[in-house]
Amino acid sequence: MMQGFHWTSWKTAPWWGEVRKRAGELSAAGVSLVWLPPSSDSLAPEGYLPRKLSEQDSYYGTAAQLTAAVGALHSAGIRVIGDIVLNHRVGTKDWADFTQPAWGPDSVCSDDEWGKGQGAPDTGKGFVGGRDIDHTRTYVRDSLKAWLKDLRSTPGYDGWRYDYARGFSARYMLEYNRATNPSFAVAEIWDDLDINNTDAHRQAAIDWMDSVNGEIKVFDFTTKGVLQQAMLSGEFWRLADKDGRPSGLLGWWPQNAVTFIDNHDTGPSPGGKLKAEAWPFPSDKVAAGYAYILTHPGVPCLYWPHFFDWGMKKELSKLIEVRRAAGLTSASAVSILRAEQGLYAAVTDGRVALKLGDRPWAPGPGWTQAAAGPGYMVWTR
Repeated sequence: MMQGFHWTSWKTAPWWGEVRKRAGELSAAGVSLVWLPPSSDSLAPEGYLPRKLSEQDSYYGTAAQLTAAVGALHSAGIRVIGDIVLNHRVGTKDWADFTQPAWGPDSVCSDDEWGKGQGAPDTGKGFVGGRDIDHTRTYVRDSLKAWLKDLRSTPGYDGWRYDYARGFSARYMLEYNRATNPSFAVAEIWDDLDINNTDAHRQAAIDWMDSVNGEIKVFDFTTKGVLQQAMLSGEFWRLADKDGRPSGLLGWWPQNAVTFIDNHDTGPSPGGKLKAEAWPFPSDKVAAGYAYILTHPGVPCLYWPHFFDWGMKKELSKLIEVRRAAGLTSASAVSILRAEQGLYAAVTDGRVALKLGDRPWAPGPGWTQAAAGPGYMVWTR
């Protein structure tokens, strides 16, 4: 999977044209899913303050340019994931004068900071940047489902990335998901992580996925946190839990864990400063981080700037090639052989071996080195 944008992509106008132009390169590299930014009209240029939901002209380009980009990705054999903001919305000219579609003040939660919401109390965490939407209202849910079904048709999204999933009850997200039948769905569950108690963090993600019957995956923030801490300090023992499995979410529910190194919120964007809530992977360890997620189970998600702007296309394409040639999947079995200070070694499906760290280790006879870079080596057999 490729995150097909970054925080400042909207400044490259039209971004949809850039995505369309890169479709062939992405396919050739082995990418099979591309996640695009929110495409509806938005108060904020990045798309995360949706205004007119049914209007697909945005800072990223026109509706026609979006449809052309999705068509190019489809022609290249790539499924397209739309970024969907369901938790909140802003008015057209005021706090809550919603148009396209039009909703009344009863669509806003009563505890929203606007102070005039006539809906029920929020069923999740509040969001101060926009009006918290009352998903208990049948007409609101019907309106959102109609909008999502339209997006499945034109521009032709195949699936969803659900923004700010903690913002409302998971029961409603499951309802939207089932109504639109996406081929792939992943939610943003970004909870505070205690690096010394990762079980609590990944259990919270498991509990949320249980509440949606496992039908929606989540981004593996646990693995991101543990992996970058291990890389920073050489504390590779953090990468194995007490049962000898990966200590991130991918150690408990790998098929539903979308692993990543950075995204538009956590990492850098070309021409932009780090966001206030940024949590960047150490820049000199990014390649080794990708070596980990691309040789392990889970669904690895690459970040556009790393691939195209940092000059890592060749290196990451090689790691993808290794993964695909060995037939590794989200459900592959990983055997952790060493997880200690300065050294991590593991074998996945008996076909791909990985070493992280500067200490010597090799998998033994019968293996061929397939890739290498600062802080990592990969072998196949």
